[in-house]
Amino acid sequence: MKDRSFPYIDPSYSALSLVKPANQFSFLDSGEVYSKKVFVGGLPPDIDEEEILASFHKFGSVLVDWPHKAESKSYFPPKGYCFLLFEDEKSVQALVQVCAVEGSKIYWHVSSPTMKDKAVQIRPWKLSDCDFVVDGAQPLDPRKTVFVGGVPRPMRAVELAMVMSRMYGPVCYAGIDTDPDLKYPKGAGRVTFSNQQSFLSAINSRFVQLQHGDIDKRVEVKPYVLEDQICDECQGIRSGGKHAPYFCANVVCLQYYCDQCWAIVHSTPGREFHKPLVKDGADRPRTMPFRMC
Repeated sequence: MKDRSFPYIDPSYSALSLVKPANQFSFLDSGEVYSKKVFVGGLPPDIDEEEILASFHKFGSVLVDWPHKAESKSYFPPKGYCFLLFEDEKSVQALVQVCAVEGSKIYWHVSSPTMKDKAVQIRPWKLSDCDFVVDGAQPLDPRKTVFVGGVPRPMRAVELAMVMSRMYGPVCYAGIDTDPDLKYPKGAGRVTFSNQQSFLSAINSRFVQLQHGDIDKRVEVKPYVLEDQICDECQGIRSGGKHAPYFCANVVCLQYYCDQCWAIVHSTPGREFHKPLVKDGADRPRTMPFRMC
């Protein structure tokens, strides 16, 4: 059954048509579509929310946000960065068009009580960076797909594909998970491998080191849990055709199970300590504490 998390792939897509080296990446591409959420880094330490708004309101209706803003009730971004939440994507295009470009980065100027016209980094997210397809003619197998948690938010799908291919073997697709409203990266991704051996190498490793600029993170790799799957063991007979709630990520199994089949299969010696995965609301696999009845 087709999983809704996987995109439609135009057969004309290819790796060569999608790759753009980061150091040659132009932010001025005509027709580019952006997330309405924009990262701003390098802010003056004494700049407040009103002063940030004064620097960006000319581009359109915008809100300023940063992590734990509501809880802290602070008017100052605590770590020198914030996010701009524009009402209209065209506002992001307007901002990008007037920014100063230095290599692969773009800058705008803001002012605070102690610093005038300080250059701050503007990091927009291109929606075209969400998906990378190596060969559009090759079908994607969701059961050769892994979930990668903790992906650095600036990392593009093509960069994730390159890292995973170098570590484990040939990749045919990589995707960055984004917020459904703002289309901004959530810090997770999916990678589909071209063969079973590469897929098994990835899930056996459990972790991978991802580097992007000055970000260096050790992140977890798990099998990607699909929705609406029938039990592989009984083909839905024991569950009356209901969808299988559990997936066993152990390489001995790698199957979906209904409640009865999980209990039967995992009562055998060597499998009693396997833990099932389920797909939670954030689209990421979650380990379930499981008890035999």
